[in-house]
Amino acid sequence: MNHKIGFNPLSRTTAHRRAMSRNMVTSLFRFERITTTKAKALEVRRAAEKLITRSKVDSVHNRREVAKFIQDEKVLNKLFTEIGPRMKERNGGYTRVLKLGFRQGDAADVVILELVDYKLDEESNKKEKTTAPKAANK
Repeated sequence: MNHKIGFNPLSRTTAHRRAMSRNMVTSLFRFERITTTKAKALEVRRAAEKLITRSKVDSVHNRREVAKFIQDEKVLNKLFTEIGPRMKERNGGYTRVLKLGFRQGDAADVVILELVDYKLDEESNKKEKTTAPKAANK
C-alpha cells in the first residue's frame, strides 16, 4: 500500500522534476494552454493553482514568493496583472484538463491543460486575420 505519497515523482530525479515543473508552469501562464501527458498535467496543475491563488493579491511578498518558482519576468508580470485579476472571483479550480487520446509511440494519455477562462476565439481570429489578406490578393 502506498500511503502518504504526496506527489507523483514521474520517474525523474528531484532536480529534473523541479525544472520540468517550472518550465511547464511558465509555459502554461505564457500561452494559457499546453498539451502534455496526463500525469505531468496533474502535477503541473497543483503548482499552477497555488501560484494563481498567490497572484490574486498583488503584493511585494507574493511577487517574491512566486518569483522563486517563475524565472521569466514577463510571465511573472502577466500572472499578476492579467491572470490574477481575471481569477479574482473564483475560489480555486483555475485550470481544466481536456483529454485528447493516446500518444502514438508509447500510448500515453495526452491531455490539454488550460486556464478555465481560456478563449479559443482569440486563436481563430488571429488565423483569419493572417489568412484574409492572402485570400484577397489571389
